[in-house]
Amino acid sequence: MSRWRIVEDDLSGAAIRALLEQHFAGMLANSPADSCHFLDFDGLNAPDVTFWSIHRGDELAGCGALKTLDNAHGEIKSMRTAEAFLRQGVAAHMLDYIIAAARARGLERLSLETGSSGAFEPALALYARYGFTECEPFADYKPDPFSRFMTRAL
Repeated sequence: MSRWRIVEDDLSGAAIRALLEQHFAGMLANSPADSCHFLDFDGLNAPDVTFWSIHRGDELAGCGALKTLDNAHGEIKSMRTAEAFLRQGVAAHMLDYIIAAARARGLERLSLETGSSGAFEPALALYARYGFTECEPFADYKPDPFSRFMTRAL
């Protein structure tokens, strides 16, 4: 049995809301506000977004989301690991889950936007290990020196 449990989350719990507040604050602390593209609570509850939380036992370890851009293309959103679970494989497990969910939905491509400062290096390294490569802005994104865009075929 896996030590991680992933569940679709409606964002109503205090722990997930607190983790997302930390996520929002972290994005704003490392990029100018107009270069932050995180989804707020309403955005994460939109019909084209599926949001999951990952747990070990009763403890919230992290989260991630999949936004459907069109019938063939999805976007990874709101990947975050709770501080107590850093460097324990939470993000990799969540990323495996999101990739599998995207494939199960018949998506052919998965993309993401993340920051470009040093604070985002661990995330960039994780995505590169999973075969994501740098790309041009996609969907409604515009070129931005504070953003990095990555994609991979499924």
